[in-house]
Amino acid sequence: MKIGVSSYSFSRLVAGGQMQQIDVIAKAKEMGFDVIEFSTLTLPKGERALDFAPRLKAESDRVGLPLVNYTIGADFINGSKGDWKAEAERLKDEVRVAKILGVPGMRHDATQGFPAGHKGARGFDDALPTLIKGCRLVTEFAADLGIRTMVENHGYFCQDSERVEKLINGVNHPNFGALVDMGNFLCADEDPARAVGRMLPYAFHCHAKDFHVKPGTAPNPGKGWFQSRAGNWLRGSIIGHGDVPVTQCLRTMKRAGYDGVLSIEFEGMEDVLTGIAIGLANLRRFEQEA
Repeated sequence: MKIGVSSYSFSRLVAGGQMQQIDVIAKAKEMGFDVIEFSTLTLPKGERALDFAPRLKAESDRVGLPLVNYTIGADFINGSKGDWKAEAERLKDEVRVAKILGVPGMRHDATQGFPAGHKGARGFDDALPTLIKGCRLVTEFAADLGIRTMVENHGYFCQDSERVEKLINGVNHPNFGALVDMGNFLCADEDPARAVGRMLPYAFHCHAKDFHVKPGTAPNPGKGWFQSRAGNWLRGSIIGHGDVPVTQCLRTMKRAGYDGVLSIEFEGMEDVLTGIAIGLANLRRFEQEA
C-alpha cells in the first residue's frame, strides 16, 4: 500500500501565503510520502487550470514524486445553473486537466442535495437518476483518456456508504468507483469501520482522515469544531490522535486485498507540517501493524 498526501492538507499554508501550491510537491517528497494527489488547483493570477497543470506535472517529474489523483468539486443538481448536462461538459475539461497531470484517477462530487425551496420530492433516490446520468457521461469520456473517475463519501447528501454504493451500482460502469475516506463517514454519523467494509469492493483510491468527536448533547466546543448531519461535534485531528478507528479500517482494507494508495487528508488545528508529519509516522506504523 502506498502512502500519499492530498495537497488539501497544506491548504492553510497555501492560503496564508507561506508556500505556493506547486511547492507542496517538493515538501511532500521531503517529508517521505510515496505519492501526492491534488485537490482543487490554486491558480496563479491569470492562469487557467489547463495552463497550470503542465507546470505541476513538470515539478512532479523533477522532484520524483508521482501524481496519483485529481480531486474537484461538482454538483449535478445545482451546478451549471441546474443543468446536469452542462455540468458534465464542464467536468470534461477537468478530465483534460487530469490527463495533463498524468494521474490515473479523478474524483468529483455528485451533489450537495436539493436547493432550499425546492418543490417536490427531494430524497436521495429522487436525485439518483440525474446523478447516475451525469456520472456516467463523465466516466465514459474519461475512460477514452485512460482516467478512472470516482465519487467520495462527501458533502452530507451523498455521504452515507449505502447512498454512495447505490450511486456506483446505478452508474454500473467499470471505469467508475469510489474514493473511500474513512473519516468522512462520521459527517453522516456512520461508523467508519462498518462503512469502509461496505465500500472497499468499489474503492479506486482511499483517504486516511481522523476526527475528534463529541456528542451532540455536549455544549458547543467552540472554534475549530463543526457539526455532523445529526448534530454531533467534529474537529479534524492528526492521524491517530482522534476517534476514527484507523487501525481497524486498515485491517479491513488489507483483508479485502486493497493495495492502492492511501492518502492523508489533514484537517487539524495543529501546526500543519507537524500534524502531517506525525500523522505520516503513525499511519506507516499502523499499516505495518494491521
